[in-house]
Amino acid sequence: MGKTYERIDGRLRSFIEAQPLFFTATAPLSGDGTVNLSPKGLTGSFAVLDDRTVAYLDFAGSNAETIAHLRENGRITLMWCAFQGPPNIVRVHGRGEPVFRDDPRFKELLGHFPGIDPHLHGLRAVVVVTAELIRDTCGYAVPYMAYESDRDLHGKRFAREDDASLGAYFEKKEHVATSLDGLPGLPLPLPPGGF
Repeated sequence: MGKTYERIDGRLRSFIEAQPLFFTATAPLSGDGTVNLSPKGLTGSFAVLDDRTVAYLDFAGSNAETIAHLRENGRITLMWCAFQGPPNIVRVHGRGEPVFRDDPRFKELLGHFPGIDPHLHGLRAVVVVTAELIRDTCGYAVPYMAYESDRDLHGKRFAREDDASLGAYFEKKEHVATSLDGLPGLPLPLPPGGF
Protein backbone atom coordinates (compact mmCIF):
# COMPACT_ATOMS: atom_id res chain seq x y z
CA MET A 1 0.00 0.00 0.00
CA GLY A 2 1.66 3.27 1.10
CA LYS A 3 5.38 3.82 0.84
CA THR A 4 7.74 6.51 2.15
CA TYR A 5 10.45 7.85 -0.13
CA GLU A 6 13.75 9.54 0.70
CA ARG A 7 13.80 11.61 -2.47
CA ILE A 8 11.84 12.72 -5.50
CA ASP A 9 13.43 10.84 -8.36
CA GLY A 10 12.89 8.03 -10.83
CA ARG A 11 9.31 6.77 -11.16
CA LEU A 12 8.05 9.15 -8.47
CA ARG A 13 9.46 12.22 -10.19
CA SER A 14 8.12 11.07 -13.57
CA PHE A 15 4.66 10.59 -12.06
CA ILE A 16 4.36 14.03 -10.46
CA GLU A 17 5.84 15.83 -13.47
CA ALA A 18 3.28 14.14 -15.75
CA GLN A 19 0.21 15.26 -13.77
CA PRO A 20 -1.68 18.27 -15.19
CA LEU A 21 -3.14 19.12 -11.77
CA PHE A 22 -1.99 19.14 -8.15
CA PHE A 23 -3.31 20.52 -4.89
CA THR A 24 -1.72 22.58 -2.12
CA ALA A 25 -2.90 22.56 1.49
CA THR A 26 -1.85 25.07 4.16
CA ALA A 27 -3.19 26.32 7.48
CA PRO A 28 -2.43 29.06 10.00
CA LEU A 29 -1.09 28.22 13.45
CA SER A 30 -4.34 29.31 15.08
CA GLY A 31 -6.55 26.35 15.94
CA ASP A 32 -9.63 28.18 14.68
CA GLY A 33 -7.94 29.57 11.55
CA THR A 34 -9.03 28.82 8.00
CA VAL A 35 -7.47 25.78 6.31
CA ASN A 36 -6.75 26.45 2.64
CA LEU A 37 -6.80 23.91 -0.18
CA SER A 38 -6.02 25.09 -3.71
CA PRO A 39 -5.87 23.39 -7.11
CA LYS A 40 -2.82 24.25 -9.22
CA GLY A 41 -2.32 23.63 -12.88
CA LEU A 42 -1.11 25.24 -16.09
CA THR A 43 1.39 23.19 -18.03
CA GLY A 44 4.96 24.16 -17.18
CA SER A 45 4.18 25.96 -13.89
CA PHE A 46 5.63 23.20 -11.67
CA ALA A 47 9.27 22.08 -11.48
CA VAL A 48 11.38 19.61 -9.54
CA LEU A 49 14.49 21.60 -8.52
CA ASP A 50 16.35 18.70 -6.92
CA ASP A 51 15.53 15.40 -5.23
CA ARG A 52 14.04 17.12 -2.14
CA THR A 53 12.93 20.50 -3.52
CA VAL A 54 10.08 21.47 -5.82
CA ALA A 55 8.66 24.81 -6.90
CA TYR A 56 5.58 26.21 -8.56
CA LEU A 57 4.52 29.58 -9.90
CA ASP A 58 2.02 31.59 -7.86
CA PHE A 59 -0.19 33.57 -10.22
CA ALA A 60 -2.60 36.46 -9.76
CA GLY A 61 -5.80 35.62 -7.98
CA SER A 62 -8.42 37.03 -5.68
CA ASN A 63 -6.75 35.92 -2.45
CA ALA A 64 -3.36 34.94 -1.04
CA GLU A 65 -4.11 32.35 1.64
CA THR A 66 -1.24 30.03 0.74
CA ILE A 67 1.25 32.90 0.78
CA ALA A 68 -0.06 34.14 4.14
CA HIS A 69 0.17 30.71 5.75
CA LEU A 70 3.66 30.13 4.38
CA ARG A 71 4.82 33.51 5.65
CA GLU A 72 3.48 32.67 9.10
CA ASN A 73 4.60 29.06 9.56
CA GLY A 74 5.90 27.50 6.30
CA ARG A 75 3.84 24.30 6.53
CA ILE A 76 2.52 22.95 3.23
CA THR A 77 1.40 19.69 1.67
CA LEU A 78 1.31 19.11 -2.09
CA MET A 79 -0.79 16.27 -3.51
CA TRP A 80 -1.02 14.64 -6.94
CA CYS A 81 -3.65 12.06 -7.97
CA ALA A 82 -3.54 9.65 -10.89
CA PHE A 83 -6.71 10.29 -12.85
CA GLN A 84 -5.40 8.07 -15.67
CA GLY A 85 -3.32 4.89 -15.61
CA PRO A 86 -2.50 2.92 -12.45
CA PRO A 87 -4.05 4.34 -9.26
CA ASN A 88 -1.70 6.46 -7.18
CA ILE A 89 -1.67 9.43 -4.82
CA VAL A 90 1.58 11.20 -3.92
CA ARG A 91 1.95 13.71 -1.10
CA VAL A 92 4.93 15.91 -0.35
CA HIS A 93 4.75 17.31 3.18
CA GLY A 94 7.27 20.05 3.78
CA ARG A 95 8.23 23.65 4.32
CA GLY A 96 7.39 26.24 1.75
CA GLU A 97 8.56 29.77 1.09
CA PRO A 98 7.12 32.35 -1.29
CA VAL A 99 9.98 33.98 -3.19
CA PHE A 100 8.67 37.37 -4.27
CA ARG A 101 9.51 39.40 -7.37
CA ASP A 102 12.01 41.63 -5.55
CA ASP A 103 13.98 38.69 -4.08
CA PRO A 104 17.44 38.22 -5.69
CA ARG A 105 16.62 34.49 -6.19
CA PHE A 106 13.44 35.20 -8.16
CA LYS A 107 14.97 35.60 -11.62
CA GLU A 108 17.11 32.47 -11.27
CA LEU A 109 14.09 30.45 -10.13
CA LEU A 110 12.13 31.59 -13.19
CA GLY A 111 14.70 29.75 -15.29
CA HIS A 112 13.12 26.46 -14.16
CA PHE A 113 9.87 27.37 -15.96
CA PRO A 114 10.96 28.01 -19.57
CA GLY A 115 7.53 27.33 -21.09
CA ILE A 116 5.73 30.04 -19.09
CA ASP A 117 5.58 33.70 -20.03
CA PRO A 118 5.34 35.40 -16.60
CA HIS A 119 3.76 38.49 -18.14
CA LEU A 120 0.65 36.53 -19.15
CA HIS A 121 -0.45 35.42 -15.71
CA GLY A 122 0.27 38.19 -13.22
CA LEU A 123 3.08 36.25 -11.59
CA ARG A 124 3.32 37.13 -7.89
CA ALA A 125 5.87 34.67 -6.52
CA VAL A 126 7.65 31.38 -6.94
CA VAL A 127 6.74 29.01 -4.12
CA VAL A 128 9.68 26.78 -3.18
CA VAL A 129 8.92 23.66 -1.13
CA THR A 130 11.51 21.55 0.67
CA ALA A 131 10.22 18.03 1.31
CA GLU A 132 10.24 16.66 4.84
CA LEU A 133 8.06 13.60 4.18
CA ILE A 134 7.33 12.05 0.78
CA ARG A 135 4.66 9.34 0.60
CA ASP A 136 2.41 7.63 -1.84
CA THR A 137 -0.84 5.75 -1.26
CA CYS A 138 -3.02 3.52 -3.39
CA GLY A 139 -5.53 5.95 -4.88
CA TYR A 140 -8.03 3.14 -5.50
CA ALA A 141 -11.01 5.46 -4.92
CA VAL A 142 -9.78 8.23 -7.27
CA PRO A 143 -11.97 8.22 -10.40
CA TYR A 144 -10.75 8.08 -13.96
CA MET A 145 -10.95 11.51 -15.54
CA ALA A 146 -9.60 12.76 -18.85
CA TYR A 147 -7.44 15.87 -19.19
CA GLU A 148 -8.47 17.89 -22.23
CA SER A 149 -6.36 21.04 -22.09
CA ASP A 150 -5.36 24.01 -19.97
CA ARG A 151 -7.93 26.80 -19.80
CA ASP A 152 -6.75 29.98 -21.48
CA LEU A 153 -8.94 32.34 -19.43
CA HIS A 154 -6.33 33.19 -16.78
CA GLY A 155 -3.72 34.12 -19.36
CA LYS A 156 -6.20 36.20 -21.35
CA ARG A 157 -7.37 38.02 -18.23
CA PHE A 158 -3.95 38.97 -16.87
CA ALA A 159 -2.03 39.44 -20.14
CA ARG A 160 -3.48 42.95 -20.40
CA GLU A 161 -2.00 44.02 -17.03
CA ASP A 162 1.31 45.77 -16.50
CA ASP A 163 3.02 46.05 -13.11
CA ALA A 164 1.11 49.21 -12.16
CA SER A 165 -2.34 47.93 -13.10
CA LEU A 166 -1.64 44.52 -11.56
CA GLY A 167 -0.60 46.21 -8.31
CA ALA A 168 -3.81 48.27 -8.39
CA TYR A 169 -5.83 45.08 -8.95
CA PHE A 170 -4.24 43.47 -5.87
CA GLU A 171 -4.77 46.60 -3.77
CA LYS A 172 -8.53 46.38 -4.43
CA LYS A 173 -8.84 42.73 -3.41
CA GLU A 174 -9.84 42.23 0.21
CA HIS A 175 -7.78 39.08 0.84
CA VAL A 176 -4.56 39.60 -1.07
CA ALA A 177 -2.53 41.81 1.29
CA THR A 178 -4.21 40.17 4.29
CA SER A 179 -5.57 36.63 4.60
CA LEU A 180 -9.05 35.61 5.68
CA ASP A 181 -7.65 35.28 9.21
CA GLY A 182 -5.84 38.64 9.16
CA LEU A 183 -2.34 37.32 8.44
CA PRO A 184 0.06 39.24 6.16
CA GLY A 185 -0.39 38.03 2.58
CA LEU A 186 1.15 39.41 -0.59
CA PRO A 187 3.46 42.35 0.15
CA LEU A 188 2.05 45.49 -1.46
CA PRO A 189 2.79 47.67 -3.30
CA LEU A 190 3.69 44.96 -5.75
CA PRO A 191 7.41 45.02 -6.62
CA PRO A 192 8.19 45.50 -10.34
CA GLY A 193 8.45 42.32 -12.36
CA GLY A 194 11.84 42.78 -13.99
CA PHE A 195 11.38 39.53 -15.84
